[in-house]
Amino acid sequence: MEIILKQDIDGLGYKGDIITVKDGYARNYLIPKEQAIIATESAKKIHEENKRQRAHKEEKIKNEAEEIASKLADVNIKIGAKTSSSGKIFGSVNTIQIAEALRKEGFDIDRKHISIEGDQVKEVGKYKATVKLHKEVKAEIDFEIIAE
Repeated sequence: MEIILKQDIDGLGYKGDIITVKDGYARNYLIPKEQAIIATESAKKIHEENKRQRAHKEEKIKNEAEEIASKLADVNIKIGAKTSSSGKIFGSVNTIQIAEALRKEGFDIDRKHISIEGDQVKEVGKYKATVKLHKEVKAEIDFEIIAE
């Protein structure tokens, strides 16, 4: 079944994409949760018109995201954590702590848009995180875990 997404869905697509999914998934999950609509001919025409009108706004948003990405490339974050004598962290460092550290640096980025390879860090050292600012713009930031 062809559907038009009404919002971004991880692993499926972005808002406004016309995609094909299994009938049951569309009818029983996506459409009742108002995450998608059926892609009929009239819905496709309306979608195309809205897409044309939104193109200019999207370009502006993308440029702003690229600007933020270039600023993020220069940022180096240090996150303090309580550690054992061997360098293992009590608990772990995850996207919540990175989002808080970025907020202190002046970047208001939601933790859901930040990803760390392996989801969390359990040892002292230097790591990289990926920040998804726009569907076409991603930035990598370096962060370091230090012992407190």
